Amino acid sequence: MTLPLNLEQAIKQEARALGFAACGIARADAAPHAAPRLQTWLDEGAHGDMLWMEERSHQRGSPASLWPEVRSVIMLGMSYAPAADPLLLAGEPDVGRISVYAQGQDYHDVVKKALKALARWLVATVPDSNLKVFVDTAPVMEKPLAEAAGIGWQGKHTNLVSRKDGSWLLLGAIMTTLDLAPDAPGDTRCGSCDACLAACPTNAFPAPFRLDARRCISYLTIEHKGPIPLEFRRPIGNRIYGCDDCLAVCPWNKFADAAHANRAFAARAELAAPELADLLQLDDAAFRQIFSGSPIKRIGRDRMVRNALIAAGNSGRRDLLPHVLALLDDEASVVRGAAAWALSCLDQTRFEAESRRRIAIEKDGDVRAEWTDLDCLAPLALTI
Repeated sequence: MTLPLNLEQAIKQEARALGFAACGIARADAAPHAAPRLQTWLDEGAHGDMLWMEERSHQRGSPASLWPEVRSVIMLGMSYAPAADPLLLAGEPDVGRISVYAQGQDYHDVVKKALKALARWLVATVPDSNLKVFVDTAPVMEKPLAEAAGIGWQGKHTNLVSRKDGSWLLLGAIMTTLDLAPDAPGDTRCGSCDACLAACPTNAFPAPFRLDARRCISYLTIEHKGPIPLEFRRPIGNRIYGCDDCLAVCPWNKFADAAHANRAFAARAELAAPELADLLQLDDAAFRQIFSGSPIKRIGRDRMVRNALIAAGNSGRRDLLPHVLALLDDEASVVRGAAAWALSCLDQTRFEAESRRRIAIEKDGDVRAEWTDLDCLAPLALTI
């Protein structure tokens, strides 16, 4: 096979034209430590309810396990750097905080469209090449491969950090049968900084470079389907989908320029700071309408309302009580249970009265536990 001169540079130039902020190349076997580290993490149970990670773990450890013909992996990063500090909404109890990456269009669609365009260009340039594209929908360990491709390094918070884009990169991969010249791998540049570890509200990092997903707010508000464990409810604050704290405090973000971010990830007005009162009134049809075209849609209405109830309980706002009371009779047990907790935080007298009446008629064990075993921790000062 005769390859065009400087094909690697041509790939990177085309990637930039398609909206990618970063592009690097790694050999398919460039991350040999990924598989044993993943298995240790799974053996510890740190993945929580994400059982799908166990089911295809043998394919995650190496690209060749997923596709034996692969020779090179082109790793790409698309910037979603926010225009403002996402931590600014921490002191706004009447709104919910949504992780920056989910405030615009669904990254799966945006990144995959650009990946497919780059793939078409590559096939046209080298017609006898074969390739596959991946965006968070297959057992591909994007972060170790991105580090191997020189895009950045996995920081102490386990996310990828780039010298020029900070923590704000969404990753995609193209596996190819081409033998491409690899880039030098990324070097860890965290030094003695532990800002990301100290910022975590739930102490989800048992050690640098290790994450216990079971304690992570992103996991609890997105992946976890049942009642959120009591110990994490106060630390969640007003976060209703994901958490940016460990990313937002990274000093390398000072080099990230929001002007370089893909416009598709610009915050939609209704997702930048949604009112808790509106979220508590969502039915399934309204949920699907508001979150159409957003990655948030995959968690469904019940988990979103559960999360909004936790935020309501943390808000100290008595004006939310009518919405909380209405949800005590919701069809979803996870919503009813969260409503009971929110009520205990906002009005303990009413909680005690409702508890006496509802324990006898509640059939779900988790919800009964909310009424019988629960005492809201250190209620906040109530407002309005």
